[in-house]
Amino acid sequence: MVAVSGAPGHRFSKPLQDSIRLLAGLGVEGDAHCGESVKHRSRVAVDPTQPNLRQVHLIHAELLDELNAAGFDVAPGQMGENVLTRGLDLLGLPVGARLRLGAEALVEITGLRNPCAQIDAFRPGLLKAVLGREADGRIVRKAGIMGIVLEGGAVAPGDAIAVTLPALPHRALERV
Repeated sequence: MVAVSGAPGHRFSKPLQDSIRLLAGLGVEGDAHCGESVKHRSRVAVDPTQPNLRQVHLIHAELLDELNAAGFDVAPGQMGENVLTRGLDLLGLPVGARLRLGAEALVEITGLRNPCAQIDAFRPGLLKAVLGREADGRIVRKAGIMGIVLEGGAVAPGDAIAVTLPALPHRALERV
């Protein structure tokens, strides 16, 4: 892991932390998105009883490298992620993949982050930069993945990440 972040209020960027604590069934302790039911404001407006499939947000540092090379000036935590990884193909993981973060925490991947217009308020043009298109016209969402916490524990930069894939057939990630 490269960095960890969390913030109690609903805001786009999250300050870096020395460590965060994941709580089973809830998410990142003290984070605005922590809870059994959905916390994202637009989703709460539709149905506040929806299960929270977005308890932990992970982004790959390679995305920040790509965005910075394109002139966006984005640092760890600024895209609202809780966990920043490097060397792990997050977007290539299937639904149900499990990530052991550090010695204790276990996160199950639920889907792709669906970036909203707030991202352009942070850096104009960033929404287009984190959305691509396949040759067949399908949208490619590059702004990270979401997961739920199965087992809690402390997570810190430098901690290892171990991946366990679900049984075949694998289901590709979709937006959650």
